[in-house]
Amino acid sequence: MGRKKALVTGGTRGIGAATARALLESGHEVVVSGKSSGGQAPEGCEYLSSDFSNSSQLGAFAARIAGMDFAVLVNNAGINKIGPLAEYDPADFGRIQQINVWAPFMLCRAVVPGMRKKRFGRIVNITSIWGVVSKAGRSAYSASKFGLFGLSRALALEVAADNILVNCVAPGVVDTELTRGVLGEKAIAELLDRVPLGRMAQPDEIARYVRFLASEENTYMTGQNIIVDGGFTCG
Repeated sequence: MGRKKALVTGGTRGIGAATARALLESGHEVVVSGKSSGGQAPEGCEYLSSDFSNSSQLGAFAARIAGMDFAVLVNNAGINKIGPLAEYDPADFGRIQQINVWAPFMLCRAVVPGMRKKRFGRIVNITSIWGVVSKAGRSAYSASKFGLFGLSRALALEVAADNILVNCVAPGVVDTELTRGVLGEKAIAELLDRVPLGRMAQPDEIARYVRFLASEENTYMTGQNIIVDGGFTCG
């Protein structure tokens, strides 16, 4: 039997790239997706491009992966924009839901039939602490991440009998380009004052939890949202 095939969306940097490397190290054949046609996959991984904010591109991508026999799907691609609700551009709100919720829905829908035939599948959706708690200015992002967990929990119930396990990982403050670009150093420092461990997580720390949930060692956990936040949500 060949290596199990895994797809990691948003796999060119940050948590996605770390997850791709972790799955590669554990013996998977790894495909990553990115927005740019000239994107670079981690060494040893195949690269596919698709702009998930474009519905036609997303639909074509979903149709393509439906025939690629994926045993593992990690929905990691996501975007964020902070701002007060009254001033929030509805187009930005819609784009966040499109990439953070609609794309995972479409990709889960694409891979589940193949997983059912094999009677094996592992789906891991990357949520966030802002899908567990929230904060002013995060209405769009929290809506998407709470929604992604709801999608995951319902799907877990639908496919459990087929040995397909669906879980989420909810990272806290992680040292990525997205975090630094969205928050800035001042906001990061303020958040770290509320993290008992006193530091940001590194992407590979999050990837370890994803790797377990995506592995054959995970035989009984499904429908869960694993919070990896250095204690942030305990306070």
